[in-house]
Amino acid sequence: MTLFDHRRKEIARRSAPLSARMRPESLDQILGQTHILGDGKVLRSAIEADRVPSLILWGPPGTGKTTIARVIASVTQSHFESISAVNAGVRDIRTAVQAARERLGMEGRPTIVFVDEIHRFNKSQQDALLPDVEEGTVTLIGATTENPSFEVIGPLLSRARVFRLEPLADEDISALIHRALTDPELRAGEPEATLTDEAQALLVRVANGDARHGLDSLELAVASTKPSEDGARLVTIETVENAVQQQSRYDKTGDLHYDTISAFIKTIRGSDPDAALYWLARMLDAGEDLMFIARRLVIASAEDVGLADPQAIRVAVAAQQAVHLIGMPEARIILAEATVYLASAPKSNSAYMAINKALADVRDTRNDPVPMHLRNAPTKLMKDMGHGEGYKYSHDFEDNFSAMENRPENVRGHRYYEPGDQGFEPRIGDRLRRLWKDGRYGHAPADTEQE
Repeated sequence: MTLFDHRRKEIARRSAPLSARMRPESLDQILGQTHILGDGKVLRSAIEADRVPSLILWGPPGTGKTTIARVIASVTQSHFESISAVNAGVRDIRTAVQAARERLGMEGRPTIVFVDEIHRFNKSQQDALLPDVEEGTVTLIGATTENPSFEVIGPLLSRARVFRLEPLADEDISALIHRALTDPELRAGEPEATLTDEAQALLVRVANGDARHGLDSLELAVASTKPSEDGARLVTIETVENAVQQQSRYDKTGDLHYDTISAFIKTIRGSDPDAALYWLARMLDAGEDLMFIARRLVIASAEDVGLADPQAIRVAVAAQQAVHLIGMPEARIILAEATVYLASAPKSNSAYMAINKALADVRDTRNDPVPMHLRNAPTKLMKDMGHGEGYKYSHDFEDNFSAMENRPENVRGHRYYEPGDQGFEPRIGDRLRRLWKDGRYGHAPADTEQE
């Protein structure tokens, strides 16, 4: 390194964002992720033994994916080659791999190829890495915020260990803030800044487990604070509010999108209106598609509430139509009303289970002909052939009901609908048991059994 190179590196280091200047350089300096980096954990043991396999680090922004990759390279004395999936192509990958091959042969030094946002690589780009990862020419460390099961090709995924990183705890973010404010080297000769308790609490909250966002927001808040006569800076909550920008990790095509709608539906199913409203609020705050939410409510009304409250689907469909007509901000009220109604309603999945059983029978058995008495007979020829013969018009009988066997022979006796015992559905079950005295919807009435 020349004198100019050294100077350029020093200037770049001083002008780098606070989060970059505070990047840990050893395993012990990394906060959080003790589930994979704690003493005795698999990844830490592999790093310390210099037997690191190819890895996929999966987690939200600011949780240390790049930092862990760099520390691994440092501890194992490997060359660190960083590739951004945003702007790298197959040629860049092949160039990096060829250099790694030569480095290994001439110096005996292994290479870690770090691919940031590996989920942005297409299949051909990932395929270009595969042979050298398999042969051990390079150790791949991929970083992704998306589920690698969906974004990384199977052959590459099978040759790498996936480690999931979690958002940092508030205590970890507080510790980083304290270090940033008190470390003389990080202050670079500037007087120490202090935060009011309210300002620090807000900074920790908006960081939301993202160390990068928390530290860079702190840096901006301190820079925005006018020093007093003695040069000290007191950062107030107003300064933090002006400096930070609320950051949403919600991605309408990412994991959080699916996780949040899953939580929403499961809390409706679990009859927890408060939790359902919370997840609804999370989606609304993130700008989720209103019609997507409304459609899910319609589905829940049929799948989870079902015949325990036949009015539920009317409420959900009415909400869907109203949301389409009204839009935000008033649509939030409509969605909230439908959410509370469905979450509070009795639950039954009997119709959902019944159609699944019927579909299984259709797929697993012969498609026998429709019984003659149920066939359409619009012409004399069809009538002469027996179409419709033996059909009993239900309205000609007591209770508007006539007992007939209405399925093909091969599925007779198979039961699909089992009436539930919640809400309105017991009344449905009672009527069916009264009409069908063969016990198909439960035990036959006592008077029928005596007959």
